[in-house]
Amino acid sequence: MADLSITAANCVVSGTGQRRFSGTAGEAIAAGKTIYLDPTSHKYMLADSNSATVAARKPDGIALNSAALNQPINGMSDGDLTLGATLTPNTPYYQSDTPGGICPIADVGSGEYLCQIGIAKSSTVLSVGIQATGVAN
Repeated sequence: MADLSITAANCVVSGTGQRRFSGTAGEAIAAGKTIYLDPTSHKYMLADSNSATVAARKPDGIALNSAALNQPINGMSDGDLTLGATLTPNTPYYQSDTPGGICPIADVGSGEYLCQIGIAKSSTVLSVGIQATGVAN
């Protein structure tokens, strides 16, 4: 398998029990990508499971809108999210080594830092609950 193919036009929409945040994009970000707050620039960047930057390995959430550099970005860190991708129900999904990507556990490779993004409640809804071990796979 590979990273989820997210089509923002197919509804990246937060649902019940969501916890949201907002800020400024530090790079181009597409809706549905995982993001983290860079401690130096104080802007949101794409998360990456094998980044040399410790903060990048644990996303703060998933972008709810697309944004270019220095534009407003909204994200969601907890709750139900209609992701705009085809999910496998009851499957956990993890941070990918592709910046901003989300993948099944089978695609988390050696040397990547394990960070669960959420578990699929249905073929379209991801129950977001970010959990990171801080340990490389």
